[in-house]
This record gives sequence, C-alpha cells and structure tokens, in this order.
Amino acid sequence: IIRKISIVQLFGLLSCNGVDKSESVTAIEKDRPFDIIRLKELNEQPVNLEKYKGKTVFINFWATWCKPCIEEMPMIEKGQTILNKEDIVFLMASSEAAEERDAFKKAHNFNFNYLQVQNSEELNIQGLPTTFIFNKDGKQVFSESGYRK
Repeated sequence: IIRKISIVQLFGLLSCNGVDKSESVTAIEKDRPFDIIRLKELNEQPVNLEKYKGKTVFINFWATWCKPCIEEMPMIEKGQTILNKEDIVFLMASSEAAEERDAFKKAHNFNFNYLQVQNSEELNIQGLPTTFIFNKDGKQVFSESGYRK
C-alpha cells in the first residue's frame, strides 16, 4: 500500500502543477526496462543501475541551455523533498559534457543527483524536458515530454 501511495503522490505532484499551454506535453513509450538507460556520473564513471533495484526512479532529461528545464527544477526539487523518506530516487540526466553539468551544479542551488545520459536518441527523447518514472520492478510506468509549471 505504501508503494502505491508513493507513486500516486509522485503522479499528483506532476499533474497538479499545470501544463504551460505554450509548450506541448506528449506521452511517449512505456513499459520499457530501466536498464536500457546508460548513465555516467559527473566523474565519467558508469552508473551501476543495480543500486536502484527495488526503488521507484524518477528521471528527468534536461539541458543547461533549456529554459523550461531549469524553470521546472524547483517543482522537481519540491517533490524530491516531500518524498525523501520513500524509496524514490530522483535523477537529473543530461547529454551534455561533465564540465557543463558541473558548472551548472555549482551555479545553482539545487540538491540533485546530476548524471550524463549516453543514449538519449535510443530512448526516443523528442524534446526537453522529458520525464520517465520507473516502478520498483524496473518497468517504465510514466513518460512525458514538455514543460510543466
């Protein structure tokens, strides 16, 4: 029951913030396994996806140059704060070089786990920001592309 409540809370945070009508929000593929995503840490080391096994994973794909991405970060951070005692992991993934992500991290006061995505094209990410949520079984249960207020 706690697991279902956590996922419902997470969807609620995403849906209660409204959609900016000037940006389109589109659903994309679901039911993909989490291990299709290839990620690296800021230090360029590959991320071992096993450490997220048994947890709900919220992953937001963004870029340092993407204004809508940056504008929605406070809402994502709020969700991360509210759900910090749940088995939910929040990841922020960009395809940009580590130096760019590191500079952004230093310039902004967000408490995120910043990663580099290695295969965004294979994931069919059509625009930024894009959010995926994977359940504790590692299956994608939510995906959305577009800016949310």
